[in-house]
Amino acid sequence: MIKILFICHGNICRSPMAEYTMKHLASQHHLAHTLEIASAATSTEEIGNPVYPPARKELARHGIGCAGHHARQVTRSDYDDYDYLIVMDSTNVRNLNRIIGGDPEGKVYKLRSFAGVEGDIEDPWYTGAFDQVYQQILEGCRGLLTQIEQKMGKL
Repeated sequence: MIKILFICHGNICRSPMAEYTMKHLASQHHLAHTLEIASAATSTEEIGNPVYPPARKELARHGIGCAGHHARQVTRSDYDDYDYLIVMDSTNVRNLNRIIGGDPEGKVYKLRSFAGVEGDIEDPWYTGAFDQVYQQILEGCRGLLTQIEQKMGKL
């Protein structure tokens, strides 16, 4: 079982979009049984809240549901429990490192790096660009899935 935790600031926009997009892709690739996929926040601001309505609508436009999601904060023990801790931007990296105390095992990645891009995924809470964010998340998730399939010897 490969465990993936997507992380953003509040766990109501980008990280749940990544979580449910990756679950959708894993199902399409018949890998849902080999991947554990979740998401979390670096802040406590949105704890317990569902996916933000514009993010939920964008996922629904692509046939992806996210019912039952409730925002939670990442914990120090998540570092030990997950193989990949995937953040959306540089601020998430900084805040995550404060929570987990560093990344000695090299488990923390920016999502766009799996699409060959070094940039951040901007927070659509502020930009309103949920469609653009979805496309960046999709590209990153596809790249991550390809890497995982290669590690598993499926390609």
